[in-house]
Amino acid sequence: MTARRDVRVTVNGRAYTRNVEPRMLLVDFLRHECGLTGTHVGCAHGVCGACTILLDDVSIRSCLAFAVQAEGKEITTVEGLADGESPNALQRAFHENHALQCGYCTPGFLMSLTEFLRETPDPNEAQIRERLSGNLCRCTGYANIVRAVRAAARRPRDEDCAP
Repeated sequence: MTARRDVRVTVNGRAYTRNVEPRMLLVDFLRHECGLTGTHVGCAHGVCGACTILLDDVSIRSCLAFAVQAEGKEITTVEGLADGESPNALQRAFHENHALQCGYCTPGFLMSLTEFLRETPDPNEAQIRERLSGNLCRCTGYANIVRAVRAAARRPRDEDCAP
C-alpha cells in the first residue's frame, strides 16, 4: 500500500488541503478533489492541451503532473478567469467571435492564451497561430479562435484585470 500525502494548494484564490496517493494526477486532483471540472481530460498524454492550467502563472498540462508536485503552489483553472459572474476579455472575445463549437477544448485554449496574452500583449497572426499549435480542436479551423485572440488583445487593459 502506498503512503498517502497531504497536498496543500491554492486554486483560484481558495486554499485546498487533501490527502491523496502520490500517483494522483493533478488533473484528477482538480476535478475529483476540488470539484473543478472545467479542466478537461482529452488525450491523457499531454498532446491535446485540454487539461492546460496555470501553475504559478505558467501554463502546464495537468495530465502530465502529479498533484504532489503542486504542493504549496498557486493554480488557476478556467473557473478562475472570470470575475465572479463576469467573463474576462478573452472569454468575451471567444463568445463574441464564435471561437468555440463543442467547447471541450476551450478551457485549455483559454488558459494557454491567458499566459500568451500576458507575455505578448499585441500579437500578430503568426504568433497567435504558433501558440494555438499547442492545443488541438477537432471542430474548428481555428480562424475564429485567431479572431478572438486578436479582439481580446485590442481591448483596453483597464476593461478588466486579465486578458
